Amino acid sequence: MSAISITQPDVTLLLDMDGVIREATLAGAISGEPIESWLGRPWVDTVSDFGGDKIRRMVDDAKASGVSAFRQVMQRFPSGLELPVEYTTLMLGGRAGLIAIGKNLQAVAELQSRLIAAQQAMERDHWKRREVETRYRLLFENSNESFLMIRASNLRIVEANPAAVQALGLSSQDPEALNGREFLQELVPQEREPFQTMLQRVREQGKAPGLLIHVGLDRKPWMVRASLIAAEAGQAFLLQLASVGSAPPDRRGKEAVSIEELIEHAPDGFVVVDDEGLIRRTNKAFLELVELGAVGSVVGESLARWLWQPGADLSVLLGTFHRHRVVRRFSTTIHGELGTETEVEVSVAGTANLESHYIGMIIRDVSRRLQPPPNDSRLLSALGSLSEQLGRAPLRKLVDDTVGVVERYHIKSAIETADGNRTAAAEILGLSRQSLYAKLKRYGLEQRSRADSDTGD
Repeated sequence: MSAISITQPDVTLLLDMDGVIREATLAGAISGEPIESWLGRPWVDTVSDFGGDKIRRMVDDAKASGVSAFRQVMQRFPSGLELPVEYTTLMLGGRAGLIAIGKNLQAVAELQSRLIAAQQAMERDHWKRREVETRYRLLFENSNESFLMIRASNLRIVEANPAAVQALGLSSQDPEALNGREFLQELVPQEREPFQTMLQRVREQGKAPGLLIHVGLDRKPWMVRASLIAAEAGQAFLLQLASVGSAPPDRRGKEAVSIEELIEHAPDGFVVVDDEGLIRRTNKAFLELVELGAVGSVVGESLARWLWQPGADLSVLLGTFHRHRVVRRFSTTIHGELGTETEVEVSVAGTANLESHYIGMIIRDVSRRLQPPPNDSRLLSALGSLSEQLGRAPLRKLVDDTVGVVERYHIKSAIETADGNRTAAAEILGLSRQSLYAKLKRYGLEQRSRADSDTGD
């Protein structure tokens, strides 16, 4: 039987049943930290203030069910160093004590910051193009003037704005009714040749004088000007029709939309903060996320009170914004007043004025909450057999074997939770599909899940 390769944990703590550290081991880049002062101290005293509740919860969960969920805390070392560490805690057989296994997430946090910066750099040009396209679309759709786009190869209409549809006498029909129609057929026969001559001059010289034409059911006179543009399907002519002898119709809406009302009833959280992160404006959806009922409870408070996660807190978010003036899909966590933790994505934007003191944020709940797996006697039995090695084997071997048992247990539970769908199981575990397949093969679970995954993926 081949040996199983298990990644060495960065932090390993041997605890008593009260969560007091009895033995500690470090690995990797932090192995030189002087942790002798931890011995005999409660584990909760070695983490940041925000991590105390998580430590107590992991200890209680391990004593109740044998193993706790993975949780992230800021671990304080005797030298003053603070690192984000993800722990899981499990109970040794015979209630001989607890063992906490932690992984240093500093590299993950740094990679996440680099990834965010790279994403912003990649998206900046994309969104600049989108901004130009959006402005064009708004002008095209809402202009009082009539615009048509016709294909340069066959002079068929590609698109027309509502004003142009009305000019051609089709105001009561679908605007797309013009698409595909040959524009020459809309002209009176004696105007078709001059119109084609104008287009040829535009093609050769880039511009041409306007031409008086008669189009529509009532054959009203219109002045047409053309310009050559590049479109997705090739070159096209953009035609501008100006009415002769009458003012263009006023197509503005009669009722104004209340922006404040739209923000207040938006399904996603909306927050306006100043440069220091103090909340100045919010909506109902954000109050639900932070589990408060009144706007006065949050206005004037720092957003950092509720928005934080190791490597993805408010300072990182604002720093990214000040560098790029826009942030999209920033992943972090909202911590409600009643203890609820919600995974969110934050998009941030400011005004064009670089000296603006107010920043708008849209906070979207993207959490996928799963019920914890039921108490599995097989896991407790396996852990109990490992505890029999206590005193017979070194701590490192005991930890390696324990990590293997726990990892196999969680992978199997994820496969069962996802009904054999390996793609969904990989998302639950936070792994890529390739990593999950490798672990399934390592623990002999590949054949068992193959039939279901082939139908579920």
